[in-house]
Amino acid sequence: MRRSFPAFAILLGCAWAAWAAAPAPITTLRAIRAITNDQASQRLPVAFEATVTYYRNFDTDLFVQDGDQAIYVDFKPGANLLPGDRVLVRGKMRDSFRPVVAGESVTLLHHGSAPKPLPTNFKQLIRAQRDCVRVSQRGVVRAADMVWSAQKRNIYLQILTDEGYIDAAVNSDDANALKGLVDAEVEIVGVATAKYDLKMQQTGATLDVQSLADVKILKHPTTFSTALPITPMENVFGSYRVHDLSQRVRVKGTVTFYQPGAAVVLQSGNHSLWISTLTDVPLRLGDLVEASGFPDIRDGYPTLTRGEVLDMQNQAPIAPRSVDWWELGQGSNAFNLVTIEGQVVSQVREATKDEMVLVSQGHLFSAIYRHPEGNGGAHLPAMKVVPVGARVRVTGISMFYSSDPFSGPVASDLLIRSFDDIVLTAPPSWFTVGHLIGLTVLLLAVLGAVSARGWTVERRASQQSAALSAQAEAEAYSHKQNVLLERQRSRILEYINGSVPLDEVIEQITQMVSFKLDGAPCWCQITDGARLGQYAHQQQESRTLCEYIHGRNGTLLGIIYAEFNAPTAALPEEDDVLSVGAQLVALAIETRQLNADLVRRSEFDRLTDVHNRFSLERHLDALIEEARQRAGVFGLIYIDLDEFKQVNDLYGHHIGDQYLQEVALRMKRQLRSADMLARLGGDEFAALMPMARNREEVSEVAMRLERSFDEPFSICGNLLSGSASIGIALYPVDGASKDSLLSAADAAMYKDKHSRQEIQVEQQD
Repeated sequence: MRRSFPAFAILLGCAWAAWAAAPAPITTLRAIRAITNDQASQRLPVAFEATVTYYRNFDTDLFVQDGDQAIYVDFKPGANLLPGDRVLVRGKMRDSFRPVVAGESVTLLHHGSAPKPLPTNFKQLIRAQRDCVRVSQRGVVRAADMVWSAQKRNIYLQILTDEGYIDAAVNSDDANALKGLVDAEVEIVGVATAKYDLKMQQTGATLDVQSLADVKILKHPTTFSTALPITPMENVFGSYRVHDLSQRVRVKGTVTFYQPGAAVVLQSGNHSLWISTLTDVPLRLGDLVEASGFPDIRDGYPTLTRGEVLDMQNQAPIAPRSVDWWELGQGSNAFNLVTIEGQVVSQVREATKDEMVLVSQGHLFSAIYRHPEGNGGAHLPAMKVVPVGARVRVTGISMFYSSDPFSGPVASDLLIRSFDDIVLTAPPSWFTVGHLIGLTVLLLAVLGAVSARGWTVERRASQQSAALSAQAEAEAYSHKQNVLLERQRSRILEYINGSVPLDEVIEQITQMVSFKLDGAPCWCQITDGARLGQYAHQQQESRTLCEYIHGRNGTLLGIIYAEFNAPTAALPEEDDVLSVGAQLVALAIETRQLNADLVRRSEFDRLTDVHNRFSLERHLDALIEEARQRAGVFGLIYIDLDEFKQVNDLYGHHIGDQYLQEVALRMKRQLRSADMLARLGGDEFAALMPMARNREEVSEVAMRLERSFDEPFSICGNLLSGSASIGIALYPVDGASKDSLLSAADAAMYKDKHSRQEIQVEQQD
C-alpha cells in the first residue's frame, strides 16, 4: 500500500499541473471580438454575459450582444430563449467568416429588453461593420417568398436599399403576410449577418429577423403585382433600369488563366479572382499584372467585371497546389491553380470546348479546355487523345457551381489553359473490361463444347420428369399467389383507414398490382403531386398500359401505369388488375382528403382561417397543464370588435365577412411566431401567448393589436374605420382554470368597452 502512494501523488500532481496550465476563459465580449481567426482556431475558452438578440427554438443560431459588441454562438436547439434574455455563455472559440463561439452551455440569468437597434446603411452592412449587431434598415421589398430553413418554412425578403440589395430572413411561416409586402417600403429590425462563399469571402449581407412584428410597413405599394397590366414577353426589357453606385477597384496578381476577349484569372498567395474583360492584349501565364474593375458576384464568388488589365512586364509564376478530390470539393481553392490525378473515363470535342471526364477517389469531375472566342471551331489544335483508363495529372483553375459553405463537398471542374496541362502518368491496365469480356467468352466457349455432349444425353431423360414437376409447381405457385394477394389487399384496406402515410399506402398498392402482373414495373403519377412506385424509363421496345384514376365527382386524381416487355403478349386480366389498383388509389386519396378536411374544420374557422373556439380551448387546457408542471405563466387576450353590427347593417354581410378576414390578417401579423389567434364566434377573437413572461409583455402585444385598427380598411371601394375593445388576463394571477381565465379576460374586455363608451358620450356632450 505504501508503494502505491507515490504513484498516486505523481498522477495527482500531473493533473494539477495540466489544470493550472489551461488558459483562463475570456470574460468580456469586447475582448472576444478582438480575437483573430488564427487565435480562435486554438479553441480558446470563453465565459461571458450578454443579451439575446436572436434565437430560433428549432435551430442552432444564437446571436448575443453586450453594448455595441455582438457575436454569433452555435448552440443546441430547444433552449427556449427570447430576445432580451440576459444569459451567461460558456464555450470555446472557433474560426469562421469572423471568429464565433461554439456554445457548451447558456444559462438564463434574468429577462429584460432587447438592445435598441442601431440605424445602419448598405455600406456598413456590405463591409460587415455591423456584424452580429441588432440594427434597423429601411428599403423597398423587391421579392418576398417562403423558403425552407432548418426543415421549416420561413419568409425570405430581398430588400433594395439606397445603394444595393440585402436579404432578410424572417422567422415566420405566415404565407398570408406576403400579400402586402412586395414593393412596400419597410423598416426592418434584425441582426446583421454576412453571406460568404467557401473561401470565407463576403458575397452579400443579410438580416436575421426574429418575427414578423420586426417588419414595419412604412408605405404600402401603390399597385399590387397581380394588378399590373400584362406586358408582351418581347417588350419586358423596356422597363430595365440600373442605378449603379459601385466604385472601381484595383488588384495585383499573377496570371494563371487567360482567354482573350473573355476573362483573366489572377492569383496572389491563396487568394484568386476571376476578372471579366474584353481585352485581347498578349499576356502570358505567370505574368505579374494589375487589373481594375467593378465588384460583382459570379456563381456565389466575388469577381470583377468590365476589367482593364495592365501588364507589369515581370514574371511571378504560381506553382500549382497538389490536391485530392476531397480538398478540391471543399471550395477553399476556388479559382486557384491546382493539380490533381485521376483516371480517364471519357473525352469529347464540342463546338465551344473540349471536355475530359475523370474519376478520382470514386468521384467524377471534368477537365475543360475552352476554345478561343470567335474561333467557331476552325483552326483548332488537334485534341489530345488519352486512352480510356489511363491515369493523368491535370493542372488548371478550380471552378465551382455552388458557394454555400454549409452544404458539404460541392461539384467542381478544372479549367485547363492548354493540352500541356494534361500529363499521362500511367497507361491503361491490360485488365480492361473489353479484355476481360473476351477472355470470359473464350473460356465459356471451351466449357460449352466440353459439356454439350453430356447435356444432350441428360436432356432427354429430364424432360419427362420436368414436365410433371412443372405442372405441380405451377399449381402450388398459383395458390400461393392468391393467398399472398389477399393478405396484401387486406393490409392495404387497413392502411387506408389507419394512420399510415398516403405515399406509403400508394406504394403498397403499386406493389400489389406489380405482384399480380408477374413483377411488371408499376407506378402511379398523382395529379400535381409525386410519382410513386417502381418507375420504369419507357423504352421503345416496351409496352406501357395505363388507367386514369377518377374521384367520385369525376376529378382526375392521377394515372397508374404498368410496363411490359415488348415481346410479351397482352393478357385480358391486365386491364382488370390495373382498374382495381386505380380504384384502391382513388379510395386512399379521397379517404385522406376527407379526414384532413374534417380535422381542418374541427380546428379552424372557415371564414377567417384562424383557430376556432374548440381549438383555443384545447390549447388552453394543454397550456394550463404544462404551466402547472413547470410553475410557469402565460397570457390571454380577449378582443371584441366595436360596432361590427353596423358594418353588416350598412354594407351587407358580404362586406362584413371581408372585414372580418382583413381584421384577422392584421391582428395575426402583430403576434409572435409562438402566439395563437382564434375566432370565438361573431366579432369576438382571442389571442393565446404561451411565451409571455409578465403582464407588461401581454399589454405590449395588446397595444399592437389595438393599433392595427388605426388605418382604415379598404374593402370593395369602401373605407371602413374599425376599433376593438381588448381585455387581458395572466395565468395564474387572474385565473387558474380555463373558465376562470376566459372570464377574467372577458371581464377586462367589457371594462375596456364601457370606458370607451363613456369617453364617447363625454366627447359628444
